[in-house]
Amino acid sequence: MKTTTTHKPGFMLAGALAFIVTSAHADTFGSGGNAFTIDFVDIGNAGNANDSGPTGIYFTPYGGVGYEFQMGTYEISEDMINKANAEGGLFITKDTRTSVNQAATSVSWNEAARFVNWLNVSKSYAPAYKFSLNPGDGGYTSNTQASANLVLWTPGDAGYDASNQYRNSNAHYFLPSENEWYKAAFYSGSGTTYFDYATGSNSIPTAVASGTGAGTAVYNGVAAAPADITQAGGLSSYGTMGQDGNVWEWNESAFTAPNDSASEGRALRGGDWGSTEDFLVRASDRLNFSPSSSFNVIGFRVASVPEPSTTVLMLSAGVFALARRRRK
Repeated sequence: MKTTTTHKPGFMLAGALAFIVTSAHADTFGSGGNAFTIDFVDIGNAGNANDSGPTGIYFTPYGGVGYEFQMGTYEISEDMINKANAEGGLFITKDTRTSVNQAATSVSWNEAARFVNWLNVSKSYAPAYKFSLNPGDGGYTSNTQASANLVLWTPGDAGYDASNQYRNSNAHYFLPSENEWYKAAFYSGSGTTYFDYATGSNSIPTAVASGTGAGTAVYNGVAAAPADITQAGGLSSYGTMGQDGNVWEWNESAFTAPNDSASEGRALRGGDWGSTEDFLVRASDRLNFSPSSSFNVIGFRVASVPEPSTTVLMLSAGVFALARRRRK
């Protein structure tokens, strides 16, 4: 695991100065020639309210998350799927394009969940999602048979969460819920301000075939295929890329809450490279497809629980003053 540490301003507490230290991570999976990394950005500001539209024109009432988490900076690439298949015997199917660094597409929700489960078990975490058959079991397939479909976690299962029967609460990696996805894409990180687009703006993104320019997105038919995941347009306020355009992305969530039916359609967000209208990449647009569906414009990204942050407290003004004297 590679860790890049950034420091954010702290706060004053009755004469004590606190510095909050948070981290962004690139987690490594696989081994040898099958090793790959997934970059994550911190999504803080826990307890924010859902989008209620006081700023942008277009919105849906999502985005409120009561905890900190991490969102994948980029979409999952073909290369990552190839290597996970080789390491875990997952047999996930997908499209094959010119570059293995392009966003992986034609991956169903079930297969995306299989990928996430492998991320977890490869690091000895609990799987996020429960299936009746798993890699290595007789009759296993990644998606095409009824036995490949999700089953709900039950009260007798360790990690059961009555509010979300899809996700095991002991898992480290998971598909982002619709609220998590929406927050990472559109929330400003302050107050009740959300943006219409996942480029940190209420302005219509400039359509590009690839690149990283601020306020750009891969959509409107400018490209003939998804861009490489690190060239998929401008960043959101939190620093994620490609949540506008490039490929539609599976959300963990059932299209109609709560997550209590394994067969219910799942929500998708974000638009794709061929979306010819900007409304398809707005905060107000969402799709609904069966978890076994796969299309050449649908991919996904991964979220995770936050890494432990380091908090250093200067417990008194005297300690702070002593530190200053020692630096002189």
